[in-house]
Amino acid sequence: MRRNLTPLRIAGGVIVLLLVTVLILYRIPSDKYIFLVDAAHPVAPFVHVQGAQPEAGGGTVYFVDVIERRAREIETLFPWLHPHATLLPATDVVPQGTTSEALVEAELREMTMSQQIGAAVALRQLGYHVVVTPDGVIVNVLDLGTPASAKLQPADVIEAVDGSPTPTVPKLRSRLSRVKPGQAVTLRILRGVKTLSLRVGTFAVRQAPGRALIGFEPAQAAKIKLPIHVSINLPRVGGPSAGLAFALEVMERLGKDVTHGHRVAATGEMEIDGTIAPIGGVKQKTYGVRKAGADVFLVPAAGGNAAVARRYAGSLRIIPVRTFSQALHALATLPPTQ
Repeated sequence: MRRNLTPLRIAGGVIVLLLVTVLILYRIPSDKYIFLVDAAHPVAPFVHVQGAQPEAGGGTVYFVDVIERRAREIETLFPWLHPHATLLPATDVVPQGTTSEALVEAELREMTMSQQIGAAVALRQLGYHVVVTPDGVIVNVLDLGTPASAKLQPADVIEAVDGSPTPTVPKLRSRLSRVKPGQAVTLRILRGVKTLSLRVGTFAVRQAPGRALIGFEPAQAAKIKLPIHVSINLPRVGGPSAGLAFALEVMERLGKDVTHGHRVAATGEMEIDGTIAPIGGVKQKTYGVRKAGADVFLVPAAGGNAAVARRYAGSLRIIPVRTFSQALHALATLPPTQ
């Protein structure tokens, strides 16, 4: 006996087919990464300082992060599902020769270093004696398509070139100045707890044809000895961009009113001299700060970060800063809270 397909049955079949299609697209990973908004978080619950005092002023310091993961196929086909997200090719996020797992571990090491540097900068600002011993050059950002991108990984620490120690960035550049572009060098690398020896080629660019380059942006690695115990624990949050927020919170814990009653969100990679370096994910971080209801957002003045933050700030006040001292001064001159 032949059944007649009623409009209701046809509609039901179409709905089932659409649901199955959506489920399949949701489960299939794409060839892109997605960066999603996460609300800014108060730093205080994660920071413990020896000799901490009751915080004065009633303000709050927030750190900002970005949810980063492999995008699902449905998210690439329908980007309006996440209106404030950014999609990037996987090759722009995970360099050639690096796995996503290695990248996560590198970001966690960067977070650990940012905690130490943030605490050191804050304690120095308060007059404490902090011992800093340079011990290598961090591979901060790899340049895709260069010899380094095929051998090195983010957060590797270069300790020596051809057997000559390179404890500082100037030492590394001095050693490479003796190398002709195109020659290979042997790098002693600290990767996590492992020491590796890697042979890496060099190259030159048109602007400096006689200068041998490897292909990465350097940052200073150092052993830091603090005069008091500071513990900062953000489980499974990676990257260096919370350094400024850490430094502000450490000062708050030691009795210095830096927020002056305001809800202050801060992002920026702290360098040991107090310089605030640019970071990524500024669009999502700005929306995250708005979502948390902060009053002001401190962002690095360098690297175009402030311009991006202002583009998505709405009524949120953006304060660009180049140094930790400048950040403190900017907060001290904010109008009183009501």
